[in-house]
Amino acid sequence: MAKKIGVITSGGDAPGMNAAVRAVVRQGIFFGYQMIGIKRGFKGLLDDEFVTLTLRSVSGIINMGGTMLHTGRCPETKTKTGMGRAIKAIKEIGLEGLIIIGGDGSLAAGNVLSKYGVKVINIAASIDNDIYGTDETIGYDTALNTAVEAIDKIRDTAKSHDRVFVVEIMGREHGFLTVDVGLAAGCEFIVVPEMKVDMQKLAAELKKGKDKGKTSEIIAFAEGCGLSGDFAKKVGKLTGLEVRVSNLGYIQRGGRPTARTRILASKFGYTAMDLFHKGKTNLLVGITDGAVSAIPIHKAVKYEKKFDVQTVKVLRSLSV
Repeated sequence: MAKKIGVITSGGDAPGMNAAVRAVVRQGIFFGYQMIGIKRGFKGLLDDEFVTLTLRSVSGIINMGGTMLHTGRCPETKTKTGMGRAIKAIKEIGLEGLIIIGGDGSLAAGNVLSKYGVKVINIAASIDNDIYGTDETIGYDTALNTAVEAIDKIRDTAKSHDRVFVVEIMGREHGFLTVDVGLAAGCEFIVVPEMKVDMQKLAAELKKGKDKGKTSEIIAFAEGCGLSGDFAKKVGKLTGLEVRVSNLGYIQRGGRPTARTRILASKFGYTAMDLFHKGKTNLLVGITDGAVSAIPIHKAVKYEKKFDVQTVKVLRSLSV
C-alpha cells in the first residue's frame, strides 16, 4: 500500500498556491505516494476534512489564484492541546509527513510539528515576501504586479487633479512589498514599519515637488504603519495640498499568478517532494541567488529577513 503524504495550504492565501499544490501532488505520485489534501488549513486537520488528490484533480489549476484546498487561520494549533490534536490526526490518517504551503505562521506550525517528530517540508508562499531563508516567496511577484498596475491607474487621476495620493499596500509587519511597489511604480515616497518617517521633511519634499512642477505625487504606505487615512490628513495639514487615499486591499491577494510566480511554485513543489523522498525533511524550500534552496525550518523561524534599505535610497534618488 502506498505511503500517504499530506498537503496543506494555510494562513493567508497567495497566488501560485495552486501551482505549488499541483507540483507537489504530481511529483509525489511519480514517486509512488498517495497524496492527501487537507482542506481549510490546519482547521481541516482537526476537523477531518481530507481528500485524495490525483493527477486529474490538480489538472488545470496552475493558472488559478487562491487555493483549491482552501485555507484559514487556526489559533487552536498555537496551543499545546490543539497541536496535540493535530499530531493525533496525522497519526490516525497514517501520514508519513506534511508538505505545508504558506507564510510565517505556517512556518511556525511546521517548526513545532517537526519537534514532535512529524516529517515536514515547508514551501514559502506569501505576498509579503517576509520569510527568512528565501529571496522570494510564491505569490510575491503577482501581488507586486497587481499593486503596480493599480498605482499606474491611480497616477492618471492624480495627474488630472494635481493631487497627492496615499496608496495603502498590504504588509502588516514588514514593508518588503511596499518598497518594491514604490520603486516599480515610480512613487515619490514610501512609508514602511522598518523606517521612521520624518513628517516635516516629507511635507517639505512634497511641497518642493509641487514647486518643481510635479503634477502628481504618490506615497506607497504599508498597512503596518497605522491608519492611512489619518496619515493622509496629517500630510494635508502640513502641506496644504489636496491628499487622497486609496486602499488596494485584498485585490493584491487574488488574480491569476504571473509566469514568474508559477515557475517558482512549480520548482518549489518539485523540490519539496524530491527532498522528502530522499529523507531530507524539516526544511523550508525557497530560492537564494537564483537557485532553489532549502534551509532548516528552525533556522528560518529564528532569524528575521533583512530589509533592503538600498532600494529605498534608489527610489528616493529617482523620484526627483
